[in-house]
Amino acid sequence: MTIHSFDETLDASGLNCPLPLLKAKQALNKLEAGKVLKVIATDSGSIRDFKAYTDQSDHELLESFTDQEPYVYLIRRG
Repeated sequence: MTIHSFDETLDASGLNCPLPLLKAKQALNKLEAGKVLKVIATDSGSIRDFKAYTDQSDHELLESFTDQEPYVYLIRRG
């Protein structure tokens, strides 16, 4: 397990799909390229959503911790 540093944190705990992903997209749009966003979510659908989103965008999913709640994602802005 590698621990990456991050520049911003988004706590999307308690939000249901698709809100964690929508809030993350908004937060990423405010970051400069190369900056890292840490997202904290409790919705199990976020596991699928964040993987699919980063696969289809220029953002990079650096790390995800999804074995227990809360789920944590580290995403580098493309």
